[in-house]
Amino acid sequence: MHVFINQTELNQSDRCVHFSCSERSASPTSYVLLYVCATAVVLLTVCGNLLVIVSVLHFKQLHTPTNMLLLSLAVSDCLIGALVMPPVLIWTIESCWIFDKGYCITFLMTAYVLTGLSIYNIALIAVDRYLALSNPFLYINTISRRTMSIVVFSNWCASLVYNVSLCYFNGIFTSSVMCPGECYLFLNEVWSVIDLVITFIFPCSVIIILYTGVFVIAKKHATAIRELNNHTRPETQKITSHSMKSERKAAKVLGILVSVFLVCLLPYFIYSLLGDIIELQTETFLKVFIVLYLNSTINPVIYALFYPWFRRCIKSILTLQILQTDSALINIFS
Repeated sequence: MHVFINQTELNQSDRCVHFSCSERSASPTSYVLLYVCATAVVLLTVCGNLLVIVSVLHFKQLHTPTNMLLLSLAVSDCLIGALVMPPVLIWTIESCWIFDKGYCITFLMTAYVLTGLSIYNIALIAVDRYLALSNPFLYINTISRRTMSIVVFSNWCASLVYNVSLCYFNGIFTSSVMCPGECYLFLNEVWSVIDLVITFIFPCSVIIILYTGVFVIAKKHATAIRELNNHTRPETQKITSHSMKSERKAAKVLGILVSVFLVCLLPYFIYSLLGDIIELQTETFLKVFIVLYLNSTINPVIYALFYPWFRRCIKSILTLQILQTDSALINIFS
């Protein structure tokens, strides 16, 4: 995630004045409360995603191609909580980047790679669900855990290569002056367009188009099941009715997951794109930055609210049942 602003339009002295540190205005009690809240958010993000990671890795029933993508999303979200959110929250509370240039470069690289991974993990989940619903027999025969593992590995590699290239060609490794309180990467005009397409327009278009297709297919399935119920026995009607409810619930969870993702993502990109039109305010920019990363906190909460199997996994983990022999074979869907 980057600031879409032409670096030639701001000379070094203007940038240093604009991003200089300001004096603290809040009371010590307010700072303590802010840091307690920040710590709680970080712990919720890390622990929530760790529960997803342990669940998918431990329980055999969750070893599916789709859950490989959920695992990748949880790993990237967990690392965001552990490596990206703490400095962002400290930066916001202090109203100033209090760390050195070397850590700034490390922070930017980590933030860009992990945020790009989260976006493309959501996009890959959209592709996966669309293929599974549009042609389930072909999906079962062609998409395996090995295939999905290769896709996930390729996604991580591509994100790493792209973001290192972006930072390198925009001078993050060669800039010799770091303004007090500043930790931003300013893109030139060409890279601004490239990055906008790669990290926002393309993945969001894929997500919106394919999830729209998912809902259309789910509606067709529900209609077909309803018609089938009119010509079947009561026992069969109960089974098909349960299947219909399951599809509706799955569609609902997908819709919530994507909606929350877009709500968290849009403010950042809208504010970043206005960088050439309005004067960027560090305080406002950090707020939309935090909204963006709160998506990593919310995802496990969505799973816990809408997936009974995840709640069963959490119970098994917290009660240490996973340490028992053959606990990986527990039927978590019953």
